Amino acid sequence: MQPVKENQLGVMFWAGRDTLDSIHSMGVTCGQLGVGGDADLSPESAGRWKADLEKFGIAAVTVVCAYDGESYADIPTVQKTVGFIPPETREAREARTIAASHFAAELGVPGIGCHIGFVPEDHTHPDYIAVRDMVRRICDHAARHGQTFALETGQEPAEVLLRFLLDVDRPNLGINFDPANMILYGTGDPIMALGILGPKILSVHCKDGDWPLESAPGSLGKERPLGQGSVGIPVFLRKLREVGYRGTIHVERECEDQRERLHDINVALTYLRDLGV
Repeated sequence: MQPVKENQLGVMFWAGRDTLDSIHSMGVTCGQLGVGGDADLSPESAGRWKADLEKFGIAAVTVVCAYDGESYADIPTVQKTVGFIPPETREAREARTIAASHFAAELGVPGIGCHIGFVPEDHTHPDYIAVRDMVRRICDHAARHGQTFALETGQEPAEVLLRFLLDVDRPNLGINFDPANMILYGTGDPIMALGILGPKILSVHCKDGDWPLESAPGSLGKERPLGQGSVGIPVFLRKLREVGYRGTIHVERECEDQRERLHDINVALTYLRDLGV
């Protein structure tokens, strides 16, 4: 894998959606590789990805899992379908995450990550216990490959997530901090959350968004192009430095129109470079 520098800019890109040629054209040399439920994680696929990453000089620092059947339509749908919380899909998603760990190992990628879903605040709840134990197993497997396991922020308040991390009690467990998700789910001020979760941050998304409408209970907020939402990106970057984060910073943008998405990623990279990242 290509070496990465402190606070190096990268992007979140997806197998089957983005090409490495388009990522390379953005002038970045690192990123996070997203693998959906239909992505090929075979050793043969890993070999092709490894060759292509080397060809374009891109270092993948995390393999990020998404799963079949997930939907981010609104908060109740996320609760029912996303991550490790739905009991009917736990076994398959654990196996898929283990497969992603093997895939990452073949690529020489040092970390895996995913959304695990809404962690219950009640630590005696059966779903909490089942997911905690599942995360422990995945961490232990990832550790055998020398990998970290990053949980995406946003679907619960920072204090709840920190308590869960401490309860899992694995040294290779941390978070992928996404400031926009805190806003989109209405779970707390991302700048304050950084102060709480700072020591646990393994990787970072630069994403922006606005709060959910009070008039539409259960709705998600709206993702916005970087710098046009409610995060306050310059303040966020300053706080990252204050809490001691020195890892890579990845632009993430999700919207249906691929041309709009790639345009917004390019504009975001320029915006961050102008801010000195």
